[in-house]
Amino acid sequence: MSTARKEPIAKVDTAWLRMEQPTNLMMITGVIVLHQPVEFQHFRDIIANRFLAFPRFRQKAVDTVRGCWWEEDVNFELSSHVRRTALPGEAGKAELEELVSELASTPLDKTKPLWQFHLVENYVDGPVVITRIHHCYADGIALVQVLLSLTEDSAEKSERLVVPEEWKKKRAAESNIFRRLMAPAREGMDAVQHVGQKVIDEAMHLIREPHLASDYALGAGEIMSELATALLLEDDPPSQFKGELGVRKNVAWADPVSLEEVKAVGKALGCTVNDVLIATMTGALHQYLVEQGDDPSELTMRATVPVNLRPLEHARDLGNHFGLVFLDLPIAESNPLARLYQVAEFMHQLKSSKQAVMSLGLLAALGMAPTAVQKPALELFSRKASTVLTNVPGPQQPLYLAGAPIGEMMFWVPQSGSIGMGISIISYNGQVFCGLISDKKRVPDPSSVMRHFELEFENLLHLTMLLGPQEGWVSPDMADSVHAWIDGDHSSEDEA
Repeated sequence: MSTARKEPIAKVDTAWLRMEQPTNLMMITGVIVLHQPVEFQHFRDIIANRFLAFPRFRQKAVDTVRGCWWEEDVNFELSSHVRRTALPGEAGKAELEELVSELASTPLDKTKPLWQFHLVENYVDGPVVITRIHHCYADGIALVQVLLSLTEDSAEKSERLVVPEEWKKKRAAESNIFRRLMAPAREGMDAVQHVGQKVIDEAMHLIREPHLASDYALGAGEIMSELATALLLEDDPPSQFKGELGVRKNVAWADPVSLEEVKAVGKALGCTVNDVLIATMTGALHQYLVEQGDDPSELTMRATVPVNLRPLEHARDLGNHFGLVFLDLPIAESNPLARLYQVAEFMHQLKSSKQAVMSLGLLAALGMAPTAVQKPALELFSRKASTVLTNVPGPQQPLYLAGAPIGEMMFWVPQSGSIGMGISIISYNGQVFCGLISDKKRVPDPSSVMRHFELEFENLLHLTMLLGPQEGWVSPDMADSVHAWIDGDHSSEDEA
């Protein structure tokens, strides 16, 4: 009989564990390109020394009809999780994308803790670390922070094996993540229990301050309204991006663009960096459809966008602490500037939305529900969108891993239900990296989309210089003005 220590899995994390199916594996896949060789044994020691300081990663996720729990892997073997590999042929970007695609399509071994590191030693631009971690451990924002905890701001510091107790104290002072994860037994209170305690606290507060009751009722009403609105949304129509799924994923990423140039475009046009990047990616998808012989002029399309609900001081906490919002993507718009202003308007509307809080609560509720209830409910939501879109701000200073400078970063979050495509954006050290993961039945060659991403950004940059700076936040009517300006209707200028 097993004597391994067990802990209940939080209900939100349970939902992600049970969401996995052959057509959509629930892994977060990452790529880190190093600009200097690393010795495999030393890299392995760094992972054992730092990554396994999180006790959770020595635990496997057990899913039964009686519930889900974390269980210590008494047969844990590091060699099952940290592996070395090499690329065939020219060992270039095409070969690397093929390997990442293969790994993104291969399930993790559920009899072991659900994570792996693969060190690719012969890539032409330097060694590559490919990571695969199941979404039930944490959301993308938390896992990026965990991976960054393996790095340092100098080569010398990044090569050192840390003294566990001293390192734990230092990290605990920096973030609540270590205070929780060094004593995982304290995590028995799951997300729903935390919410329950919060409700009790707020009820006591209402007894003391009865005049606040209307404010609380209004907030609850807004959340229920968001749920009703989400359920009543029409399903995204069939398209190149929405349809039957297979079991193979393909990934690709574009050459990086300058973060300063993205900021300059946003500032000149009165938009945010997010607006610029999302509009550029939407333009790439539009051009891909045109290239495929489709007419996107009447197509509607949505993305589900994760929104971080974790307080800033808890940015490294494991677990899933985010909600999802539905973002309309103006895929039918052919004009780059008009497309940008439409994205800005849609993002502006979401800022006052309670969708994210609603979806987090829904995931927690589904985590308590039987599997027979979970899957239809998740499928109902996934039919409303064609892609997942994630944007994670990374560190803006150079970092080192196992003594080697990090040159590039990329990651892809999983898709759920009938969604077969994921867009990922991450910034690092003054550059922005954008990638795409897609079901092979939907977009067989995502690298063709990423080529359009590079061209779309160049076009937007040139148009910005022609148009000149715009003051303040853009209005919904700006898209019509831009159309007129691009089409050569300068009547207002003539009248002036």
